[in-house]
Amino acid sequence: MVVTNHTDMQEGKKTGIWLSEFAEAYMAFQENGYEITVASPKGGAGPIDPGSVGDQTPQEILDASKHLENTKKLDDVMAEGFEGIFLPGGHGTMFDLPDNQKLQQLLREFYEAGKIVAAVCHGPAGLVGATLSNGQPLVAGKRVNAFTDREEESTVLGSYLPFLLESKIRDLGAIFVAAPNWSTHVEVDGNLITGQNPQSTLAVTNAVLSKLGE
Repeated sequence: MVVTNHTDMQEGKKTGIWLSEFAEAYMAFQENGYEITVASPKGGAGPIDPGSVGDQTPQEILDASKHLENTKKLDDVMAEGFEGIFLPGGHGTMFDLPDNQKLQQLLREFYEAGKIVAAVCHGPAGLVGATLSNGQPLVAGKRVNAFTDREEESTVLGSYLPFLLESKIRDLGAIFVAAPNWSTHVEVDGNLITGQNPQSTLAVTNAVLSKLGE
């Protein structure tokens, strides 16, 4: 699982990892007996978006934050020995994942080896810089899903971001399949699995688990 280290959008607006997207996936993988390595561009603590926790956040989601306290540095991760890579979201991913060369290398290696590449909400920001060995964008021609421009409009945070995720993915030649705002939606195109928003985390995770079980 690859998470962001990025904490600031601008003008004092904090960001980071959307905790439920990390936690729901982590717990499901763990319950199914998988060993999980959590990595980030810089390693160390993975920051939690303050907007993703509140009075209504279940305790088990809060407890999962302990797995973000000491993430592994991406440069120290090899594709060998892993069956899949999963990118949870949070607006922080929009800043430090798109241009991370080690992540781009890992995504190419995972994808071309037939291993699972999965991302949810803003996690697909990590896919936008990834190319295959033939130089084509990894997402080109694939059915892909991510946080939509319409959803971003409703967050009123779009102006703080380096780009709009849906628009960028479309520009790369993907077949972007959008569902209504905040509805659970997942796209599976071969070993590429993507989901639209926080509500889609478990659907993406279950699709990953299903594919791992094949």
